[in-house]
Amino acid sequence: QVQLVESGGGLVQPGGSLTLSCAASGIAFRFYAMAWYRQGPGNQRELVATITPDGRINYAGSVKGRFTISRDNAENTVSLQMPSLKPEDTAVYYCNTRDRQDYWGQGTQVTVSA
Repeated sequence: QVQLVESGGGLVQPGGSLTLSCAASGIAFRFYAMAWYRQGPGNQRELVATITPDGRINYAGSVKGRFTISRDNAENTVSLQMPSLKPEDTAVYYCNTRDRQDYWGQGTQVTVSA
């Protein structure tokens, strides 16, 4: 049974930072690409960043140069460092992986507000 459990969300002021973490189980983690998505109020879920098993990374244009995705294959975790947060980063952030189907975590709320 695949499980993805996110943590690290919260309320932060503009310009602040958060680091999200996703713990994966039920998969041979080192062979799986991992991704972070987010869904803001009234918006569709959008891709934030991906990291392949061999460490190739892609970012959405809105976070490129600000956010950093990384993975720890020994700990079966994927993280998203988010400095310089903006109000428009407010969203529920989801961890994702896929094989024949998509797997999602329960999401973690990030709120950027003064």
